[in-house]
Amino acid sequence: MAKVKITQIASTIDRPERQKRTIQALGLGKINRTVEVEFTPQIAGMVNKVGHLVSVKEV
Repeated sequence: MAKVKITQIASTIDRPERQKRTIQALGLGKINRTVEVEFTPQIAGMVNKVGHLVSVKEV
């Protein structure tokens, strides 16, 4: 699988609890924090749910 860099670009303040937990599950939590992960179907689903809060770049 390909590796991707996921960066949080927006705050989780006033977001549903489900989106906050998804951000935490991705290893994010603060704006401009970046993680590098394998792009599995599970990660793709999480990114799809919080796409408006993160940016994704292929490594």
